[in-house]
Amino acid sequence: MELTNPSPAPAALRGTLAQGVDHWKPRVQALAQEVHAFKEISFEEVRSAGAIAALLEEAGFEVERGTSGLPTAFSASAGSGELTVALCVEYDALPDIGHACGHNLIAGASVAAALALLPLVDQLGITLKAIGTPAEEHGGGKALMLERGAFDGVGLALMVHPVQDGLTYNPTGTSAQAVGRYKATFTGKAAHAAAAPHQGVNAADAAVLSQVAIGLLRQQIPSDHRVACFVAEAGHVTNIIPEKAVVQFECRAFTLPEYEALHQRVRNCFEGAALATGTTLVIEEAEPLYEPLLQDDALAAHWTDAMGAFGKDTSRSSGLSGGSTDMGNISQVIPSLHPWLSIPGADVPIHSHAFAALADTPGAYGVMFEAAVALAWTAAAAASTPTERDRFIKAAYRRRTFTQEGTS
Repeated sequence: MELTNPSPAPAALRGTLAQGVDHWKPRVQALAQEVHAFKEISFEEVRSAGAIAALLEEAGFEVERGTSGLPTAFSASAGSGELTVALCVEYDALPDIGHACGHNLIAGASVAAALALLPLVDQLGITLKAIGTPAEEHGGGKALMLERGAFDGVGLALMVHPVQDGLTYNPTGTSAQAVGRYKATFTGKAAHAAAAPHQGVNAADAAVLSQVAIGLLRQQIPSDHRVACFVAEAGHVTNIIPEKAVVQFECRAFTLPEYEALHQRVRNCFEGAALATGTTLVIEEAEPLYEPLLQDDALAAHWTDAMGAFGKDTSRSSGLSGGSTDMGNISQVIPSLHPWLSIPGADVPIHSHAFAALADTPGAYGVMFEAAVALAWTAAAAASTPTERDRFIKAAYRRRTFTQEGTS
């Protein structure tokens, strides 16, 4: 890989990192292709996690499997420096359509960056962790791992995420929405649909009314808010009044106060539907809340400088981006970077069959390796810049613990 425009990391070190990525290219590309073919969904990524952990262990990392009590999570560690750098590795796919979010490329970029940094951990004075984080699409793997201690002591966290072609590589000022996902269950009363319909309480009607209310609500919410839902259950045969209906729904907004306000308005739609139909309603949280994403400006500057060396568009973005990630939870408490990786020729939306196919192309793997170099550069530059290094060491994450005396 030929690089231009020096970054804050010394030129010789940058060249060494690029050579390290080049050295591991065949193995890492084969790994990313393997993960793409596995198509394993949240919390079922047994083969993907196993293959990634095995390669890191072979390279010299000390690997812990089943981290945080999650069978498909892992943590691979090397070095003993005061600054702990985490590279997040994602590998879950979407149901039915596979890697339509390009998590095979996320895995490949983070793994290649970790392998390139491995010989330099003592020189950089870092403890390096490649943390396998399952269930990003649904389940909040990172939120669970953060809560259970997998990120304790981490001073900065990095990863990339594929997107369509044409987006800037400058992540400064970009974000991702908070998202909460829920299950609303209406309970009515079954009855014969022909002989005694008047004796029934139709839960399916409540599901319909809630969707109508949400549809009307959409015209009264800000344009960057999102609500989505689908009926998971609403009866099974035509001659029984449905006594149970289940609606899965989610709410998204760019700040937590906006999210909470939107969530309450959507709950009101369900409560109104229950009142109108005479059903009872229970709303349960389906998975952990994903918090808004915060990009660290210093890390963004190193990344942008590195991608500029590859001739990428690094102009400032217009601002916020859509979608959500459990990396947001990490970024709320640890300085983090989650930049965007444009797949060449990808003019189709993510979460589509077409995008899944494009995530397994030579062009996609080409930018994956450029991103790996940029991730490694970003970590090395942060570790090599005294003022930044000190800030990240002081920012090392420490979970709050609760005792009888209070919070510690």
